[in-house]
Amino acid sequence: MKLIIVAVGHKMPGWIEDGFGEYGKRMPREFALSLVELKPDKRAGGRTPQQVMAEEADRILAAIPQGARLIVLDERGANWTTMKLAEAMKAWHADGRDTVFVIGGADGLDARVKDKADQLLQLSALTLPHGMVRVLLAEQLYRAYSILHNHPYHRE
Repeated sequence: MKLIIVAVGHKMPGWIEDGFGEYGKRMPREFALSLVELKPDKRAGGRTPQQVMAEEADRILAAIPQGARLIVLDERGANWTTMKLAEAMKAWHADGRDTVFVIGGADGLDARVKDKADQLLQLSALTLPHGMVRVLLAEQLYRAYSILHNHPYHRE
């Protein structure tokens, strides 16, 4: 099973790339973590946020492998604990399907992406920079993995 993060945004600061890379390399092969960056569309030329989100949605949906489970990060999504994420990862691993997490652009996500989601998930009630969301999500995936394997990284 692969864990794939599809994120609108590119050219992140070095500390974002380093943070994501650190947690990515900690993940074992059976939970391989990868990142697909999509260049954000610009709101130039009088384009509305809805037009931008619709064009980004086309590219997001095209980046999702056939048959993959789709988890969309959304401020109105379910508010899971890390333990709940670990339980979900265990079930995902058992069915073997790849799992894709989507992080939208600055204007948010088009309804078509949300409608295709198997799960809407809230990472935080706080508004976070999109690059930081990558790092936080990667860390939580690693933490959930460590819980499943009784690794001392996570402490209750």
